[in-house]
Amino acid sequence: MSDINKWLNEDEDDVFSGTPKSKFFDIAKLANSEIVEDEMDKIIEKYAVMELILSKDKNDDFDINKMIKQYILENLDEVEQMKKGLYIEFTGEIVCRLDS
Repeated sequence: MSDINKWLNEDEDDVFSGTPKSKFFDIAKLANSEIVEDEMDKIIEKYAVMELILSKDKNDDFDINKMIKQYILENLDEVEQMKKGLYIEFTGEIVCRLDS
């Protein structure tokens, strides 16, 4: 297993490390609320753009939620790895803003 895979597959019970998800929420709870709100707004904006891109040129009966659920079922491991990476990215964005 590569070093990055070891890092992304941390033990959830490790008191000193935690998971990318748990660390994101730890930081989000303790950080300045304006910074967290601004970063959450960026995440929602990114999500909105992705939905618009996926829905573009689709007919009226296109169900984006159904498509997403199906994709998750077919690609669960990839989705979980991407989520961990995004939690790390979003945590980094908040932490970087705390330092400035």
